[in-house]
Amino acid sequence: MKIALIGATGFVGAEILKEAVARGGSVTALVRNVDKVEKLDGVTAVEADALDTADLAAKLKGHDIVVSAYNPGWGNPDIKAVHIAASRSITEATKRAGIGRLIVVGGAGSLYNEAGGQFVDGEGFPAEYKEGALGARQALNDLRGETELGWTFLSPPFALAPGERTGKYRLGKDHPVFDAEGKSAISVSDLAVAIVDEAEKPKHIKQRFTVAY
Repeated sequence: MKIALIGATGFVGAEILKEAVARGGSVTALVRNVDKVEKLDGVTAVEADALDTADLAAKLKGHDIVVSAYNPGWGNPDIKAVHIAASRSITEATKRAGIGRLIVVGGAGSLYNEAGGQFVDGEGFPAEYKEGALGARQALNDLRGETELGWTFLSPPFALAPGERTGKYRLGKDHPVFDAEGKSAISVSDLAVAIVDEAEKPKHIKQRFTVAY
C-alpha cells in the first residue's frame, strides 16, 4: 500500500509512520519540515503545505490512500480557522489527485455524551483545547457532506499518551469507549494500530469511529 501521510512528524503522525512501514507499507511523509521526519526504510519525506491545494494534489497523485494527522499546532492563535481551511484543502486535493480513500484523525471533543450533547460544548471542556476541537468538529461536519470520497474520521479517546503497543483496542462510533473504571484512554502507539488497521481493512467508510482500551 502506498500511503500519503500528512502531518507525519506530529504526536500521532509519527506513530502512524512507524506502524505503517513496520507492516511493509510505502509512505510519503508530507510535512512542513522534512528534516524532522524519522529516517526509516520505506519513507520518503516531501515538503508540503496543506493550504496549497494545487501543489498538495500534485504530490498526492499515485498513492492508494491519504491519511491526515494534520494539526496547525496548539499554540496557533487562529487554530480553528486554519484547521478548517486545511481540512477542506486536504479533502479537495485528495479528490483532485484521483484518490478515493481518506482517513482523518480528528479530536475527541465532537464525541457525544449521554445527554446527547457534544463534549466540546460542555462547560467543563478545557479552554486551551476548545478552538482546536471546534475546528476538528467542523472538519467532521464537512466530511459528512462529502459524497465522492470514501472518507473515515477517527476521534481519539480523551486520554492519549505515549505508551506500549499492545495491538489491542475496542471500537466505538459517536460515543466514547470507557473501560470498567470509567476511563477512556489508549496509547498513541495503539491509536496508530487502529488507523493502519482501518487503512488496510476498511470498516468505517463515510463514518466516524473512536477507539479505547
